Formats: sequence, C-alpha cells, structure tokens
Amino acid sequence: MNDLTTVVDAWLEAYAEADVERRMKLIEQAWSPDGRLVDPPLEGKGYAGLSDAADLVNTHYAGHTFRRVTGIDVHHEFVRYGWELVGPDGAVAVAGIDVAEIDDAGRLRKVTGFFGDLPAIDAA
Repeated sequence: MNDLTTVVDAWLEAYAEADVERRMKLIEQAWSPDGRLVDPPLEGKGYAGLSDAADLVNTHYAGHTFRRVTGIDVHHEFVRYGWELVGPDGAVAVAGIDVAEIDDAGRLRKVTGFFGDLPAIDAA
C-alpha cells in the first residue's frame, strides 16, 4: 500500500502543475488509471481527464499552488483532508476539503471536493 501522505500531496502538487509531463507523472503516482475527480466546477476521469482538470485550474489560477492544511483522516478505504489554493503572493484563493476513496494499492480512486466552510444551520 502507498503512503497516503505521499499520494495526497502528489495529487495536490499535480493539480496546479503547469508542466504537463511532470503533472502526468504525479497523477500516475497518485491515482488509479480509472480514477475520477468531482469538484464543484469540474470533473475529470482517467489520467487524461485529471490532467485536463488541472489545465483548467492553471488557466484560471496561473502561478497558484495547492497545499494540504490538515492531517489525513482515514478509515477503511476512505480519506479526508483540508487544502488551500494559494496565490504567488501567499493569499488563499479558495479552501476546502476533499473526501476520497482509495484503491487496494493505496492510490486515489475517487476524490470529491467541497469548497469553503460548511453552511450554518438555518435557525428559522
């Protein structure tokens, strides 16, 4: 089984990596070949689809990087962790959590992202 910290951090690095060749190496390290990403504004499936999603991130957030801001919580084949997308000036553009499923080899099979804080309970 892969080390989950290495897997998650490789994915976060890949997601904002502008160099396609380097990005694909990181994606192949972190993901199952049939892996699926589901984020609020986009989806990607398989290595090519995941790379295409990263292209979109790079188009809208050039020069930004992802960083994991929490430990990795794991039970059974599920993990969750918090992250931030940080600009070249250090400002956080967006933050959220990912809930992921891992395969038998410890690579990501599915990642579902959520942006921002959870909504408050409506007191009405």
